[in-house]
Amino acid sequence: MKKFSTSRRARQAGFTLIELALVLAVIGLIIGAIAIGKDVQRNAEYTKISNKFLEQWKMAYDQYYQRTGTVVGDCQQAPTYMVNGAETSIGGSGACARPGQQAVAGIPENFGNTGLKICEGQGYAAGQTGGGDATLAAQTLRTLMTRHGVRMPAGRGEGHEDRYVYQDTNGNSTEVQVCFQWNTAGTTSGAGNVMVVRGLTPDLARYLDQLIDGKPDSREGRFRIQGRAGHTQAVDANAPGTAWEANNTVASNIGGNNQVGGDATAIGANNPGGATAEGRQYDEDRVTLLTAHWVMDQ
Repeated sequence: MKKFSTSRRARQAGFTLIELALVLAVIGLIIGAIAIGKDVQRNAEYTKISNKFLEQWKMAYDQYYQRTGTVVGDCQQAPTYMVNGAETSIGGSGACARPGQQAVAGIPENFGNTGLKICEGQGYAAGQTGGGDATLAAQTLRTLMTRHGVRMPAGRGEGHEDRYVYQDTNGNSTEVQVCFQWNTAGTTSGAGNVMVVRGLTPDLARYLDQLIDGKPDSREGRFRIQGRAGHTQAVDANAPGTAWEANNTVASNIGGNNQVGGDATAIGANNPGGATAEGRQYDEDRVTLLTAHWVMDQ
């Protein structure tokens, strides 16, 4: 009888330390897997934006050049090799109908009405996804592409091929828009013809920058932030660039050569005045949105 009582108490002793440790380890693995799963899912979405949208638009731009011999929106009979060159002027005449006698050289510095941005509609209001937005051109992106039989990526669907919707890190729906424009020599975000990518969160911008040129630097390489102030000192010719904005609803206030000042480069889509040190930065807010320039090959 005494022996039976002892074995019964032993069976009711509960979990051992080893068993508790195993349970805690399994719980930790589950929590870690959930956290890693969210990152994997986000990275998969970012990769999709790159492969199925932006890379496809670069291919469409290149195909346009191959079919027409000119860049998007340029004149075929008198090419300027500037995006939207058909709306520029030189020597007092339109670029596409200039007379035979020219008093000026056909270089970008002598053209007027340059730098207009070819989009399919305005999308975000000017200054809503960072400073430095160019004026819209009269030509539209979809019309130019379809006129020359260039296949565009699916985007958001028919008529919205230039847009793509994704979720920011706070779970809010955000739209990326693609445009094209020509930048003058010396433009900090890259000279020449560029793809303008509006509506990027800093996290997505860093990811794309790493894929495109292997260096997530907002003012160096082929993928740069729009509107960043240039280095002004001679010793800054090969100075390091600047990181992309902090991944929240408040701008990093990066101005000039230092991370100080009031350069509101990053502005929240629904909170234009929030890109300050006193702005909201709650988990339910929209993440700060940026505009980037991807330098094209032609």
